[in-house]
This record gives sequence, C-alpha cells and structure tokens, in this order.
Amino acid sequence: MKLMFASDLHGSLFFCEKLLDAYKNENAEKLILLGDLLYHGPRNNLSKNYDTIKVAEKLNAIKNNLLCVRGNCDAQVDQMVLNFPIMSDYAIIYLEKRLIFLTHGHIYNRNNLPPINKNDIMIQGHTHVPIIENINGIILMNPGSVSLPKQNSPHSFMIYEDAEFKIKDFDGNIINRYKL
Repeated sequence: MKLMFASDLHGSLFFCEKLLDAYKNENAEKLILLGDLLYHGPRNNLSKNYDTIKVAEKLNAIKNNLLCVRGNCDAQVDQMVLNFPIMSDYAIIYLEKRLIFLTHGHIYNRNNLPPINKNDIMIQGHTHVPIIENINGIILMNPGSVSLPKQNSPHSFMIYEDAEFKIKDFDGNIINRYKL
C-alpha cells in the first residue's frame, strides 16, 4: 500500500494543484490530509493563489481517495463546501502491525502525546516543519507544510511505501526517511 500525507494547504490553489500532481505522479492509493485545508488563519499570510472555492472543488473531485482530520483553522463552514469528512480531531490506521495516530497537532503534539504505546507512530501537521523524531519510544512525524513552510523548510509532503516513510519536497528530493 502506498499512502501520501500532507498538511496545511491553507487555501492555496497553486500548491493544491502541485500536491495533486505529486499525488498522481506518486501513484499513491490514498491522500491523507492533516488539516488546515481552506482557511489561512489569523497568524499566516495569504497563501499563493489563495482560492478556497477552487481548492474545495479540486479536493471534492478526489473525495473517495481522501482521509482527513481537522486542523485548528478548519471549521464547520469549511465542512459545508467539502464533500468528505474533515471534522474529526484524529484518525487511527494500522500499518505493518503498528498503530498510526493521525492528527493536526494543535491538540495532540510532542508536548501532549495521545494515549498510544511505544513503537506507535503519531503523524501530525500544524508546525509547518517536516520532522521525524523519537519521543520516549513514540515516533513523531510531520510532513511539513504544502503551502506555508516555516523555519526555512521546503514545501513538502510524505510518502509511505514498502514499510518506509519518506518526506519529500516537490522536486522529488528526500528530506528525511524512517524505515519500520
């Protein structure tokens, strides 16, 4: 199974299209979005080609391939224009007999870990910085931000395939990796 993880689109039509092109080129089975899909939020500048209506249309077109969790900038009004669920604070999947806890990062994060066990994985967005780190035996991953990266990080996403996670930029360069 090949999965793609991405976070923090913040209404950027330009980066939504780049993400969907990468999703198609990667040939992933599912695109897992970790929140902050449409609204840019009061602390962020407008993202490139900010167009929430067109971003919603693009995402709605692939709704059957999406799994999403709610970000701190996502609201019920966003759900009204999206034809797939985005209002859950977290989701759980299993890969290679490991629990994967998916969340945005504004509730559960490195300072407030969810009730999961050592060797489980938490994948979050929110910080706009790509990371893979071990926190007391729990693997924390963040694919970074598609549209508004911070701390001089690139625009990025993450791929899971063949028991390996790879954080990539949109030029295909591998930023970080973790093998299960």
